[in-house]
Amino acid sequence: MVLVAVLSLSACETAPPVQEMSDARQAIAVAKEAGAEEFAAFHLKAAEDYLASAEEALNKRAYSEARRDAKHAKMKALDALKASESSADDD
Repeated sequence: MVLVAVLSLSACETAPPVQEMSDARQAIAVAKEAGAEEFAAFHLKAAEDYLASAEEALNKRAYSEARRDAKHAKMKALDALKASESSADDD
């Protein structure tokens, strides 16, 4: 029973974070479309840095690290999107 639990937990970390990487890339693209390069450059840069780190980790097969950084990239991209929308509303 314990062996099954350990194997199922470790299986989560042996698969590449395909969905998380895709989500991060899409969130960055949406933020850019909303003007994040102008209105939220700090958050956008952080998102892109996290995505680059995730890609490096993915290449090293460090899937847990890649997943974590991809999730951070998505969160920062969403922050950039919110800041961009807020700035656009102020204009």
